[in-house]
Amino acid sequence: MIVDLTTLLAEVDDDVAAVLKKNPSVTDKDELDADGLPDAVGETWFRVPDVVAVFIDLQASTQLSVGKHPASTAAIYRAAMKNAVKILHEFTADFLQVQGDGAFGLFWGECAIERALCAGITAKTFSRDSLEKRLAARWPEAPETGFKVGVAQGSVLVKKIGTPRNPNEQEPIWAGKPVNYAAKAAQQANRGELIVTGTVWLAIEGNDFLTVSCGHGVDGDGLSVLWEDVEVEKLTHDTDDAAGRLLKACWCAECGPSYVEAILNGETDRPETDTAVSKSAGDTSNALEAARFNDRRDRIARKRGLTRVKRRR
Repeated sequence: MIVDLTTLLAEVDDDVAAVLKKNPSVTDKDELDADGLPDAVGETWFRVPDVVAVFIDLQASTQLSVGKHPASTAAIYRAAMKNAVKILHEFTADFLQVQGDGAFGLFWGECAIERALCAGITAKTFSRDSLEKRLAARWPEAPETGFKVGVAQGSVLVKKIGTPRNPNEQEPIWAGKPVNYAAKAAQQANRGELIVTGTVWLAIEGNDFLTVSCGHGVDGDGLSVLWEDVEVEKLTHDTDDAAGRLLKACWCAECGPSYVEAILNGETDRPETDTAVSKSAGDTSNALEAARFNDRRDRIARKRGLTRVKRRR
């Protein structure tokens, strides 16, 4: 193998100079056919204004091969990542990709945020109820693993990048907050947790099917608000999206199917949740922290020209 380093560096420098001399064209697309993106030869980028990213990360993946036969590690990755992709696919992710020990799906268009949240919670439920139990039974001494999930929302610029006229060396680049922020949220979560950024919480906080329990919990203690405030530590430069929420609950075996159906059909109200929501709103144990998060959410709404969904009292 021979590489002419001097020529290579000169060629890439010339390319940078040519690209920076004139900005590329950008075309707005409310919806996009990810499979139909033009070849990397083209110069046009596409901007999709509202994309929801779900990032599914496998905890302790770097430790899984310690003391194991390679075939065992391969089995773990296959069992985890193939089914993460299947779940994203079943909720009609508009684009999905595996990245080593993680996978992400992008959702846009009709019911994007509902499809995304259902996919994220379903991945968590599969991890808790199936993957983690089966791996622990097969390899009881192995490091604890399982899915941790992050969800973020925003606009993206997308274009295929790679070797011109060689489709096998081209991949779409999704520039913007959603994938990056969702990955950072997933990294902060622990196994069995899902973290959404501030803009995502703003969009779902009025949906009773996503935010209030069904009452069939382990303790049987009735209805309760499921999410808790969390600051996404790697997003503190963006105070709006850093004001996230964390979910530990999974789908209820009894109510999960009907809740997913209701969410995907656009339903949001469950009248029986009024008491639980009012009780949560009246909790003053951490009033200063709650006020800080509410202030951030109001700023997000003003920036996006939205009115926050007011809970019933």
